[in-house]
Amino acid sequence: MLRLDRLELQVGAFRLSADLEVPGGASVAVMGPSGGGKSTLLSAIAGFLAPVSGRVLWDGRDLGPLSPGQRPVGVLFQDNNLFPHLTALQNVALGLRPSLRPRPEERARAEAALARVGLGGLGDRRPAQLSGGQQGRAALARLLVQDRPLVLMDEPFAALGPALKAEMLTLTREVLGARGATLLMVTHDPEDARAIAESVIVVAEGRAAPPVPTEALLADPPPALRAYLG
Repeated sequence: MLRLDRLELQVGAFRLSADLEVPGGASVAVMGPSGGGKSTLLSAIAGFLAPVSGRVLWDGRDLGPLSPGQRPVGVLFQDNNLFPHLTALQNVALGLRPSLRPRPEERARAEAALARVGLGGLGDRRPAQLSGGQQGRAALARLLVQDRPLVLMDEPFAALGPALKAEMLTLTREVLGARGATLLMVTHDPEDARAIAESVIVVAEGRAAPPVPTEALLADPPPALRAYLG
């Protein structure tokens, strides 16, 4: 279980508070107006932003003393974080072995992950040789090969067309669901939330609210979210 215990965050003049729980194995969308703090919230959970006060707890353990790499968290942010000097296969294999010397079985897992996201046969290409959508899928493949119980995704499929986005949402749901991982995914699209999340955290007006069932929330969104969605 993820617990944000009286968490207070600050970036410049912007402040965000959160006091909520996410059950283990849940898939949760994070929604709210632009600039409301959705990415800030994920950065704090991942360990890239230290809180002003409060704690991030995973299964009762305070993650505060841990660096991002030590946390039980897999992250896919908007810029994909692919290394430009590495091939797609090498980028994916980093999720299994940071030394860039994967064992044969790890290389096979990385190749299988690329194939599963529709990049079979493209493992020797560098990010600059891939389209924006292909880069996003390579980053997703790296995330999916990691065995992290908590997964954070920040609008990971924004560059994909509708059909491919629906396919990647289904794939993410199936892979993470099979291993019982907990997912928090930032999205601006209600249909994405419906496709992958049973509940939604609304981040608006300086606060991340506790999760609410997806259909109930979208049927009657709070004013700040209603104004954003139109």
